[in-house]
Amino acid sequence: MKNKILLVEDDMNFGSVLKSYLELNDLQVDWVDDGKLAFPQFEKNNYDLVLLDVMLPNEDGFSIARKIKDSGSDVPFIFITAKTLREDIVDGYKTGADDYITKPFDSEILLFKIKAVLTRSQGGSVPMQADIYQIGIFEFDHRARNLTNNQSKVKKTLSPKESELLRMLLDHKDEVLPKSLALNKIWGDANYFTTRSMDVYIAKLRKYLSDDTSIKIITLHGAGYRLIAK
Repeated sequence: MKNKILLVEDDMNFGSVLKSYLELNDLQVDWVDDGKLAFPQFEKNNYDLVLLDVMLPNEDGFSIARKIKDSGSDVPFIFITAKTLREDIVDGYKTGADDYITKPFDSEILLFKIKAVLTRSQGGSVPMQADIYQIGIFEFDHRARNLTNNQSKVKKTLSPKESELLRMLLDHKDEVLPKSLALNKIWGDANYFTTRSMDVYIAKLRKYLSDDTSIKIITLHGAGYRLIAK
């Protein structure tokens, strides 16, 4: 079962991107963009974690956090905010926050902080995906999105979609990665345009891995892709 998160963020562009990113990483996310909606939404559902902006319309994140605590809930929460003053950070932790992350931040670092908080709150019950993969002469660090040639020592930083697609191929190594699974998980839709986009990303990964001729990404038309490697 996916862990369920309440995201409280009034920036529509940022909120949309962050929600999609977290859902891409197997988290279920409900998003509200107004402070006055946050606590009623929290009361209606069983959440595993709350992500709170501080500067919100109608009610600020600190007030929402205190309501959560005063309700007797032990659901953990993390502030994600542009308020960087020391007194703001101290106030955040005084409300009982498990973490206080200032914008802008690396989304992958946020993801692993979320995983760490969930692991602590659930007694270590949240499984972590592999971070480091060995692929022939390459080492792939999914968390850092780095693909390193162990012979030439050349390191390439992959884009988020490239990194996630390579991880899915590796998790299905020597098996078929269904095209629809990758499209829906990474692109959120399986249509003509997203399919063409994924074909471009597959071509890029083939190029990145071309220094090792034992590594092959085979296209199985109508089915998906298979990565074969040492």
